[in-house]
Amino acid sequence: MPPTDCWNFTPAREARDWVQRTILAEDGAIHNPDHAHLIDADLEFLWAPRGYQSKMRTVIGTAEEVAFRCSAWQRERQEQQMREWFGRVPKFLITLDASYCTRCEDIEFCALVEHELFHICQARDVFGAPAFLKSGLPRLTIQGHDVEEFVGVVRRYGTGRPDSAVSRMAATARGQPEVGRVEIAGACGTCLLRAA
Repeated sequence: MPPTDCWNFTPAREARDWVQRTILAEDGAIHNPDHAHLIDADLEFLWAPRGYQSKMRTVIGTAEEVAFRCSAWQRERQEQQMREWFGRVPKFLITLDASYCTRCEDIEFCALVEHELFHICQARDVFGAPAFLKSGLPRLTIQGHDVEEFVGVVRRYGTGRPDSAVSRMAATARGQPEVGRVEIAGACGTCLLRAA
C-alpha cells in the first residue's frame, strides 16, 4: 500500500519487493512465468500522488525505460533526483497512482501492476529470437498494448468491470460482425472478379 500521506512522488520499495516475492518468484502466490525476464531487471517503483489526464483518459500507471533527452544540467538534475530516490539511476521505472491504489480492490491493483510489468518485455534479435546482453541477462525494452490491454492480464484477471473498454471489446468480439463476407463481396468489384 502507498503511504497514507503521499503528497509527493515517493519511492515504492515495498511495491518492488512485493512484486519480486509475489509475482516474479517461482514460489510466489500469484507467480506469472510471463515475467521471467524481469527477475534480475534493474527496475524500480514510484508512487505518484495522483493520476493525470492524457488523451481523454486518466493514467494510473506507467512503465518507462529511464532516459533523459535534455540539456546537460537538466540531465544532471534528473539523475540526481533518481539517485536521491533509489541510490542509482534505474534502467526501468514503474510509477503508480497512490490515490487510486489506496482505494482500488486487490484484484484491480494486481491487474494494474501486471499491466505495467507487461510493458517491459524482452527485446528480439534480427532473427526474432529473444535478445540478451553480453552479461547473459535479457535485453529489455518497452512494448505497447496487445489491444488496449495485454492478453496476459485478461487471461489472469478477466476483462475488468462490465463497462470497461476491454469488456466491451470482448463482448463485441464474441458477437457476429455487422458486415459479413457476402456484403463485402457484393460491394467490392475485386471480390466479385475473384468469385467469377
